[in-house]
Amino acid sequence: MIQLSNLEELLACKPHPMDDGQLVYVEGYYEKGDGGCKLVRWMASSNNTDNGGTIHDPRTGGSGRWETVHRGVGDYRWFGIMDATVNADDAMDAMVNDGSIHLIEAHTDLNFVRRHTYDRSDIELNFGGHTVTTEGVELNTPANPFGAVIFFQGKVSGETQILTLSADLPEQTDTLEVLDSTLFAVDDWWKVRVKNNPAGSAQRELDYLLQITEIIDGSHVRVNYKLGWSLAAGREITFMKMNPVFRSHVRNMNFVGVPVPDNGSTSEKPSENWDQLGSNPIAYEFAVACNVADITATKVFWPVVERRYCTHYVTERCRLTNPEEVIWGGTGYLTQQLNVLYGHVRDCHTSNARHLNDFTCAGYCMVENCHGDGDEHGSFVTHGQYEHDLTFVGNSGLLSFANSGTTWGDSAKRITVTKHVGSRVVAHKRITDLTLEDVHAVYKEGLVDSGTIWANADGLQMRGCTADTMLTLSQSSSRSKRSNLADGCAFGMTKNGEMARLPGVANAGFGPVSSDFVMLNCHFHNVDGNLVGSIKRLRLTNTWFVGASPEASPIQICSDEVVIHGGGFENSGIELTGTNNQSITIDGGTSFRGANADKAYLRNRNAAGIMTWILGDCDSAALDADTAHFHIQGGSNKMRAIGSRFSGGKYAVAEGAFSRDSYMLMTACIEDRVDRSSLPAESHLIKHEAGNIIIA
Repeated sequence: MIQLSNLEELLACKPHPMDDGQLVYVEGYYEKGDGGCKLVRWMASSNNTDNGGTIHDPRTGGSGRWETVHRGVGDYRWFGIMDATVNADDAMDAMVNDGSIHLIEAHTDLNFVRRHTYDRSDIELNFGGHTVTTEGVELNTPANPFGAVIFFQGKVSGETQILTLSADLPEQTDTLEVLDSTLFAVDDWWKVRVKNNPAGSAQRELDYLLQITEIIDGSHVRVNYKLGWSLAAGREITFMKMNPVFRSHVRNMNFVGVPVPDNGSTSEKPSENWDQLGSNPIAYEFAVACNVADITATKVFWPVVERRYCTHYVTERCRLTNPEEVIWGGTGYLTQQLNVLYGHVRDCHTSNARHLNDFTCAGYCMVENCHGDGDEHGSFVTHGQYEHDLTFVGNSGLLSFANSGTTWGDSAKRITVTKHVGSRVVAHKRITDLTLEDVHAVYKEGLVDSGTIWANADGLQMRGCTADTMLTLSQSSSRSKRSNLADGCAFGMTKNGEMARLPGVANAGFGPVSSDFVMLNCHFHNVDGNLVGSIKRLRLTNTWFVGASPEASPIQICSDEVVIHGGGFENSGIELTGTNNQSITIDGGTSFRGANADKAYLRNRNAAGIMTWILGDCDSAALDADTAHFHIQGGSNKMRAIGSRFSGGKYAVAEGAFSRDSYMLMTACIEDRVDRSSLPAESHLIKHEAGNIIIA
């Protein structure tokens, strides 16, 4: 074997044509021992283009090239790139486009000035933790988050079918109707997209890259996905055959972007090419099983990891700190994922970013152990393009689901969040079957609406959750088959804040709760004039309401039916303010104690409807003589109190409150020094003395 010191010595060699296959060991690129060492072979018949690293033309004229001998692992130093002072674009192109290389390693910092698009599968780019910069990078095309330094993109094969469904497709089916199944084969990949709903240009319940797993008959195929939403007959579906990128991974990069002029915290672009100046490292489109790991980034413009039409992937141990822009839509994300399936994002972190994790039209994905600080713009978001079956575990940061507007559909289904802490939870659009377990909204000084949970009461279930300053329930959809429930939760209240939105009040995105709600073993504190403006039937079991002070106003409830079993009210009470007929049932040892601004524990304000009072096992202990156990206004009232206990205070009943079609029955009650002077005179419909123990 011939041994030479550097590349210049190699290029000066003029092998004889008979030396075909001659091996030469080059000890360095510029000089011996500089890291650019490699083994090369003389290929006498080769006419391959010199690329400066794996193919060398000795400039002798005619055929014959020195070609690097390797085991599939490429090295930028073969190309004379020893640091970021020499741009690495040509070297990366040469190695990625060389099918014999499956791993490209960086052993120094690198600089890139071009934006590269590859359709290569089965390759890994490992940057070894070194810094990647983009000083002098070319302009991006306008509004293009896929103009990354490294963009892996599958290709369209050219075959297309457009079908109008002849029958409904139910949720959870994995069988799709096609025009002609002979064009499909097992293991083919197709982009499958339903035509948008007329209410929004991006309202598509089905829009994914899917694999064919079975040919069922001449007009049906099975795919690797169970639909998250049903599709009605007559909907149009387009099938487009794709050649995806498979198993192309990027790892271990410290990316530093380039400065972009200050946008001045506005949604208006400051210059014509402003969004073309910045840089971001990685993007994928039409990609399968392409993973990203251990990327740290700063000064990026578009997302660090951009994905569209991807499936079966992992993004892990990535970090983004201080991106160049966070106001302009789509900028400053760690990862944006559009039309994705089976994605897993884990062990990631952001500081002062727009979003850590963004899902748009995503299904069956998970985010775990990810944390965002400086998260006023929302660490974890979905756009509402019919996302479904998403799971968030052990994360921290602001949550905002399905909150990007009707263009996308304002819809999501079966999102589960567990063991989460953040400044806000915004989930008031058309989110069905949202589950929050051990989720905590914590107040943050200076952040508007921090410490709040806003949620759509459509199969909403909360367990072990807390909100420092407010729980606000609304309803914009009625899709769920399961009940609304809060169990073991604690909520702070903001004075006069709405717990459930009031009907008829204009508030974009909010509607009154028309379904029922159960609150079990919950605790509400700092209650002061709060309003349950809707909820058809409100059931409170072992739930406490504690006023902000003895001067706080009671909670106002408009629900048609209120059932209270156990728990109680301290320095608080209930004002029944509904405009329809209302009923309240109190039993199970419910307690009333302390004081409030109304000087009454129970009070009705609507004299137009029928008010039904059912009091059973409850204990009402008035703080002073002016506090009323119940204050019944005029109108039509029907009251039954059996087995209740009242001590101190008084009963307050307005004149005419028990007129025609009204009745009052109080019996088996214990009254201890209660002023009962305002009770109406007894009659065949009014009975409140017999059977009671009355202690004067």
